[in-house]
Amino acid sequence: MAEPLHPAAVDHLPFFITAPGETDVLFVVTAIFVLLIILLVGVLYFRLHALPEHMAHGASKGQLQLVAVLALIALFTHNHLFWIAALLLALIEFPDFHSPIRSMARSLRKIAGLADKQAEPAPTEAHLTPTKPHTVHTAPELMPVELPPAADEDLSERRG
Repeated sequence: MAEPLHPAAVDHLPFFITAPGETDVLFVVTAIFVLLIILLVGVLYFRLHALPEHMAHGASKGQLQLVAVLALIALFTHNHLFWIAALLLALIEFPDFHSPIRSMARSLRKIAGLADKQAEPAPTEAHLTPTKPHTVHTAPELMPVELPPAADEDLSERRG
C-alpha cells in the first residue's frame, strides 16, 4: 500500500522525486553520466596532447624525441607555448643532412684507398703483413687551350 502523502505536499509530484527508502534513479543516472563525461574529456585531453607525437612518427628519431619532450613539458606545465612548438616541429620536415655527408665521407675514403671501417674484417696474420704504401694520385697539369681564329676576333671586337 502506498504511503499517504504529507499534508503539505501537492497532489501530483514529479517523476524524479522518490519515496523515502527507495533508490533515487535520477541521481544514479546523473552520477554515471557525469563520470562518463569526465572520462571522455580526459581521454580527449590526452589524445590532443599526444597529437604532435603521432604526427611526428614518420620523422627522424631526433625530431620525434624533441616533439615528445615538448608535448610532455606542455602536459605537466600547462604552458600552451610548448605544445604549439611541438605541433609546429611535427609539421616541419627536417632536411636529412646526415645521409649525404656520410655518403661523401664513404666516397672520399674509397677515393683515398682506405677501406670502409664497418665493412673491414677483424685483423688476422695475413692482414698484418706489410703492404706497399698508398699511392697519391695528382691532378693532371692544365694545358693551355687555343681558341680558333674566329673566336679570337670576336673577343677583340668585344673588348675594343
